Amino acid sequence: MAPVSTDEARDERDDAERPLPPSSDGGKGRKRAGSFVKETAILIGIALVLTVLIQTFLAKVYVIPSGSMEQTLHGCAGCTDDRVLVDKVVYRFRDPSPGDVVVFRGPEAWTHNDFTAEHSDNPVVQGLQWLGSLIGLAQVDERDFVKRVIAVGGQTVQCCDAQHRVLVDGKPLDEPYIYFIPGAKQQMDDFAPVKVPAGRLFVMGDSRQNSNDSRFQGGGGVNGTIAITDVIGKARLIVLPPGRFGFISDHDPQVAAGGLVLLWWRRRDWANSLLPV
Repeated sequence: MAPVSTDEARDERDDAERPLPPSSDGGKGRKRAGSFVKETAILIGIALVLTVLIQTFLAKVYVIPSGSMEQTLHGCAGCTDDRVLVDKVVYRFRDPSPGDVVVFRGPEAWTHNDFTAEHSDNPVVQGLQWLGSLIGLAQVDERDFVKRVIAVGGQTVQCCDAQHRVLVDGKPLDEPYIYFIPGAKQQMDDFAPVKVPAGRLFVMGDSRQNSNDSRFQGGGGVNGTIAITDVIGKARLIVLPPGRFGFISDHDPQVAAGGLVLLWWRRRDWANSLLPV
């Protein structure tokens, strides 16, 4: 083996002591990874804030876990509960109208809940339930109800006429949305006339035999009505499940067929009056 020269030994020692060259990307890879995580966290935070703001002030998705609005809204044992988009803006410009399907906070007199949401004492589970409620994957509050407006302040509602139809101000309602449970009694029980106070609503479920509504809550009568200020919003759209997607009917039960014909004739006469002679 040939001896190693002094110069060669010195070069080897210098190479060993010389620091390794920096990586070719100069640490940019780590910076990019850190930047991506930071940007993702910011975007998630912004999305959550926007979701909370939108659902607080504009619209919110609610779970319908009660069968009181069958078949308009599904919420029953053995079926997939509907997820409903509720418009929170419309009633800032007008009051609820007959036929509107509304979500509202149950007043104190409403002691019978349509359903009972399951709440956990675990803060982690509570957080997940809150997040789920934002997108309609979890129930929100057992004090929230969904019903259809039947009569408004100043009107008198009662049941029933000889054909078992609900009357408002003595006139029968047109209610194609009513659902009777198969095999059960196909008519409603009578109740005494109720004059709805100003600023309040008389509401009923479309499944008349399966709904704790203004007929019964608080003992019925005026105590069964709800305040307009308790209304959260108007149910506009079924968003889930996909097979149920569609708009929710707000058919006005107080507009009878004769009234529609009269309205059509008035519009036709108005249009004819605009035609040149």
